[in-house]
Amino acid sequence: MTDRSPTVADMLAAKGKRQLTKLRVETMDEAAAANAASIDMLSVPPELILKDGFRDACPAPFVVGGLEPGLFITQEDYLRIAFKLLNAGANAVYCGASLPIVRRLRDEGIPVVGHVGLIPSRRTWTGGFKAVGKTAKSALWVWEQTKALEEAGAFAAEIEVVPPDVASAISAETGMLMISMGAGGGCDAQYLFACDILGTHEGHYPRHARKYRDLMSEYARLQEMRVEAFREYAADVASAQFPGSENLVPMDETELKAFLEEMKRTG
Repeated sequence: MTDRSPTVADMLAAKGKRQLTKLRVETMDEAAAANAASIDMLSVPPELILKDGFRDACPAPFVVGGLEPGLFITQEDYLRIAFKLLNAGANAVYCGASLPIVRRLRDEGIPVVGHVGLIPSRRTWTGGFKAVGKTAKSALWVWEQTKALEEAGAFAAEIEVVPPDVASAISAETGMLMISMGAGGGCDAQYLFACDILGTHEGHYPRHARKYRDLMSEYARLQEMRVEAFREYAADVASAQFPGSENLVPMDETELKAFLEEMKRTG
């Protein structure tokens, strides 16, 4: 790893000065592309961070290991995987677990990114996949979430599908780095999933996302090219067009004659 990735202090120093970019990546190719595109922050599954060569592929971004709720249960579970990820090159961990777990991670010096607003793993409490903070009461609840996370020691928080005016006001009043996912440009960073940007899936594309490429169509085109190539190969075999002389190893006629005579003699 030749480049120095940013520190927590570097990220916090950017608060209010410029909009940072953050992507969720799930493959080595996506991570390398994000690095080449100078994306500031990456959210990365633990298994990808732990792959050999991951940090060589993306040395520059601030990497957040995504500790998805339900995969880890106890404080010890979270501590164990968090330290493992930091040792593998992560700069911080995402933790959507309870405040005591966030606090315990922070007490051990582990940088934590929390989550407020629409939290997918807890969406049943806020009415499903819908905006949070559209009323004064629910907006105050998001503010209380933010203050609680900051008190617990998180240095940053994703704020998801919250009205821009609410998110902007919250971002201005907290010392945490606020990372917007569908919460407008008044926060400190913008966050999208690489799969939405690249158009690599057939499922729902969130309203807050923007598709910059349609790789699904490209994948379909490549698959058809595979099928066509395989059909042509099968047809060439059936018509004795494959293999051709260019695919074979030649042999000197004298050597071939000697071989056939000896094979016949010893056969």
